[in-house]
Amino acid sequence: MMKTLYAGAALLVAATMAVPAAAQESPLKRGSVWVASRVDVLPGQNPAYVDYLVTQWKKEMEWGKAQGHILSYKILTTNHARNGEPDMVLLIEYKDYASAAERDAVGKRFNEAMKTDRIKNAAANLEREKIRTSMGSTEYQEWIPK
Repeated sequence: MMKTLYAGAALLVAATMAVPAAAQESPLKRGSVWVASRVDVLPGQNPAYVDYLVTQWKKEMEWGKAQGHILSYKILTTNHARNGEPDMVLLIEYKDYASAAERDAVGKRFNEAMKTDRIKNAAANLEREKIRTSMGSTEYQEWIPK
């Protein structure tokens, strides 16, 4: 029984040591990071939400691009959305995953540039709930064939 335990442990150690080597030999390299936010615009609120997107949201995205954190952004609409599907998908492409410290520093600079803070941001988000429902966001890591 002890031999089996030691053999299993040895295999586990060998397998974990092989993972970094295998990862280095991957035929894929990491690319940009995409965040896709799904939005359900409430009935009759499309003009108000579109106005927000082309003013405040665009201003925020352009600031992120100017800072080098955002590579691109897109607004996609769903043709003939069924129940449970979003009306819009907001795509933001980031250069890479930022560390927690970098995110805090960027957030502080963003709030200063937009003349806002976390309290005002929360209130603005709550106000937008009157015209849309956030259906959540998903992050995607692009993998590029070498």
